[in-house]
Amino acid sequence: MQRPRADADWMAAAVALAWRGRGLTAPNPNVGCVIVAKERIVARGRTQPGGRPHAEAMALAAAGDAARGATVYVTLEPCAHTSARGPCCTDSLIAAGVARVVVAVQDPDPRTDGQGIARLRAAGIAVETGVLAQEARAAMAPWWLRATHGRPFVTLKLATSLDGCIAMPDGSSRWITGDRARAHGHLERALHEGILVGRGTLAADRPRLDVRLAGLEARSPRRFLLTRGDAPDGWTALAGPEADPGVDSLLVEGGAGAASAFLAADKVDRLLLYRAPILIGGGRPALGDIGLADLATAHGRWRLADSRMLGSDRLDVYERIRKD
Repeated sequence: MQRPRADADWMAAAVALAWRGRGLTAPNPNVGCVIVAKERIVARGRTQPGGRPHAEAMALAAAGDAARGATVYVTLEPCAHTSARGPCCTDSLIAAGVARVVVAVQDPDPRTDGQGIARLRAAGIAVETGVLAQEARAAMAPWWLRATHGRPFVTLKLATSLDGCIAMPDGSSRWITGDRARAHGHLERALHEGILVGRGTLAADRPRLDVRLAGLEARSPRRFLLTRGDAPDGWTALAGPEADPGVDSLLVEGGAGAASAFLAADKVDRLLLYRAPILIGGGRPALGDIGLADLATAHGRWRLADSRMLGSDRLDVYERIRKD
């Protein structure tokens, strides 16, 4: 059956809401939901900080009686299991009398995993699935990876000169990139639960690693130090890339040793490459040994997902190509 063209448009609004909850909803997924009646959105909802209330609960509460006979667009299959923290979204949708539910992706959690969709259909509600599935999974990538593979989603940030240097020969690195690129980096911090640097970066730069964007200061991530020793006050020690930091999303910001360690362990899922239009020559390289056996194995590992200019700097975003 051909889906209405408007389905993708309404689902795009739900995906945008899901992105707004990124990094805030653990241990629950950052879900977005919109309710549509008579070709207009009558309510919106997203999973709240800490994971409750769920997106559907927020949207249904906002819609009230307008939900009866409406179509619900949700980025993840509504939960089908009971919880002491809140109602089952599948039951809430049935009780609200919605006519149709459009789901982007099926929930991989075995407590739901298709059961929510089945119960909605059994109640006489039309259900469509797979609308903007890739976009919805991208918005929920940290939670999804934790749910399916039991590990955090790791983003590696590199800010370099055109010739691949991250600092002058003496280690000074402020500032390689301009204001807009640095602001974008702070936005990335706000989207992650944890942020990590190596001991060398801590000693050289004494970084704060907080979010310094107006209105987003409260979204500063937890600070991790890559070390087998002790971490100073306010920091958490992480022994290596294989260790679980206990967060769903981790941003690796520096330096070359930390970046190389995560790449060598194949734990990087997303790469942010900020490049300034400068040449340093003889500076400190962005990477050390990453365990590459031969040049052939370097190909086919990364996919360009985005590219944009941030003032005079270029940002290229790459995603790790994985079979699973």
